[in-house]
Amino acid sequence: MTETKAFLKASLEAGKDYLRAHAPHPPANALEKPVPLMVPIRSLGANHRERIATHLLALVERDRYLRFGYLANDEQIQRYVDSLNFERDEIFGIYNRKLELLAMAHLAYAPDKNCESCAEFGVSVNKSARGRGYGARLFDRAAMHARNDGVDLMFIHALSENTAMLKIARNAGATVERDGSESEAYLRLTPPTFDTRMTEMLEEQLAQADYRIKVQAKHFRDFLASAQRVRCGAAGARPDQPA
Repeated sequence: MTETKAFLKASLEAGKDYLRAHAPHPPANALEKPVPLMVPIRSLGANHRERIATHLLALVERDRYLRFGYLANDEQIQRYVDSLNFERDEIFGIYNRKLELLAMAHLAYAPDKNCESCAEFGVSVNKSARGRGYGARLFDRAAMHARNDGVDLMFIHALSENTAMLKIARNAGATVERDGSESEAYLRLTPPTFDTRMTEMLEEQLAQADYRIKVQAKHFRDFLASAQRVRCGAAGARPDQPA
């Protein structure tokens, strides 16, 4: 077990070094900015459905309204989670060390055969995880996957008051069209390259390794907590020593 954890940790660090080494360098006259840390973003399967539901049901009313375009109640959110098609669409997530889903994105492929080369993006971030750039990171991850999957057009349908989402789209180069209370953002994707395919593969492998390490760490913490409860229980049940 120790050797496995060491191998996964070494692989994760090596991948981070690779991504930093191959990141584009800013012009020499550009203001220096801190290099953002890599955020492990992994693809989610049907076995993550319960955690997705927990994440979405924890959203406050305002966030539910912005994410779904209406004030979704618990039943409507659960129906959405139950209807997720993991075979057709792509779901991405960011977990913390406690295996809590902090942010998730849904890249939904159009079921219409006349629009097979387009996909819709939606994202949600826990209130406690705001300000870390998770929404933008998930957008970039979804766009890279869509590009590698042959998608030509990625779009976002959002409320016009969802300025954070529309800002992410604009910063990525999308065209935003406003129609009253609603807006549409369209991003044309270029064909995939060897570099984009390798980058996605590496990022997914690193995210999977990061997740496995977090699972092992959580199991170890749970074991320690359980052992501590047993010790406390045994100490409480021990008869008093004679004077």
